[in-house]
Amino acid sequence: MSIRHGLLALLEHGPRYGSQLRTEFESRTGATWPLNVGQVYTTLGRLERDGLVAQNGEDGAGHALYAITDAGRTELRAWFEQPVDRTSPARDELAIKLAMAVGAPGVDIREVIQSQRRHTVKAMQDYTRLKAQALAALEGGDAHERDDVAWLLVLEQLIFQTEAEARWLDHCESRLIRLSATVTPAPAAPTPAPDPAPVAASVQESGSAAGVRPGPGAGTGGVGAGAGSGGRDPGGAAGRTR
Repeated sequence: MSIRHGLLALLEHGPRYGSQLRTEFESRTGATWPLNVGQVYTTLGRLERDGLVAQNGEDGAGHALYAITDAGRTELRAWFEQPVDRTSPARDELAIKLAMAVGAPGVDIREVIQSQRRHTVKAMQDYTRLKAQALAALEGGDAHERDDVAWLLVLEQLIFQTEAEARWLDHCESRLIRLSATVTPAPAAPTPAPDPAPVAASVQESGSAAGVRPGPGAGTGGVGAGAGSGGRDPGGAAGRTR
């Protein structure tokens, strides 16, 4: 968030002092991004160092006033005209949390998603209620129109953002379900089949030792019909006599 440009925009309406800028900034944004006075004065000091604001005397209560300079107006115009850069997105804690929860021992990522969804839906309901109040104030003429229109725009951005987050959480849960259905354990390595040559040799040797003459199929592991004991089990019993 560009606090410096927000303060420049407020100073374009005339000289302001620090706490006054803080109050107007929070009024314009509905205190969505609260500031403290120290943060405001630190930013003003940097703006003054860069030649974008200058001190402009004091008000009747002795507050030091700051005014925007020509260089500050040029900087402000450039900020309004340039799109906000999305090529280097800010770190999103929720996205980082879910990324780290994948495969983390003892973490139920679906429960993490469900918990966040409940929080997100509640926030969306709160923002929607505040939007209704802002609209009622505008329609009833009870509000400072400029600040309330600005606050309404911020609220609607927050509503769209939470709606998108809720849809993304639904998508994450569906993605995990689909992936868990397709991921299967790796199959066990098959047991290698025995080499038929040693088996055939073993059968021949056993048959010879028992006085059995191997038949025509002995070369491939079978036992011939001319075996002396009158028929043998081809599964390896040819070397046994009854």
